[in-house]
Amino acid sequence: MNMQQMMKQAQKMQKQLAQAQDKLKDIEVSASAGGGMVKVTGTADMKITSITIDPEALDPEDVELLQDSITAAVNECLSSAQDAAGQQLGAVTGGMNIPGMF
Repeated sequence: MNMQQMMKQAQKMQKQLAQAQDKLKDIEVSASAGGGMVKVTGTADMKITSITIDPEALDPEDVELLQDSITAAVNECLSSAQDAAGQQLGAVTGGMNIPGMF
């Protein structure tokens, strides 16, 4: 393969990566914690779009449990987003680990 062909191939891959990254905002992920009392929804481009807290989780005597549940749900949602992004982008890169990508 000559240098010109390699450059064309790289440009094609760059365009496909840009398209795949653009699609990440359309992939929805969600997680829950605290027995479903806290639900977090986000997208594969690492954006949290909503947090829902069941009113029964609002116990003034146990704020720490609610805080822990929110943290756990957000972390699980972000982990799911990262996995979804990896699958989407991996389809373009053929599983190559490209620095700076999810």
